[in-house]
Amino acid sequence: QVQLVESGGGLVQAGGSLRLSCAASGITFGNYTMGWYRQAPGKERELVASISASSSTLYYTDSVKGRFTISRDNAKNTLYLQMNSLKPEDTAVYYCAARYYRASSYVYWGQGTQVTVSS
Repeated sequence: QVQLVESGGGLVQAGGSLRLSCAASGITFGNYTMGWYRQAPGKERELVASISASSSTLYYTDSVKGRFTISRDNAKNTLYLQMNSLKPEDTAVYYCAARYYRASSYVYWGQGTQVTVSS
């Protein structure tokens, strides 16, 4: 049984920081590309950042470049998202997702963690 469990969300003032974690089980973590998605009320889910299985390839959506850092620890089966200089527009439910490194779609999803940034 595959489980992705996010933690670290919460309420923070604009300019603050949060670190999200995603603990994975039931998969060979080192074989999966991992991603962080977010969905704000009334908006479509968007890919925020992704990291390849070996951490050699990173992706960030333009709105978070220079503020967010994605990383992973394959020995701990854990994915991270360090979020700095948070803005109210970063408010959303953040989801971690996994796709097999040769696949094109994310197939495993966490339950999400709420991030709220107050102005």
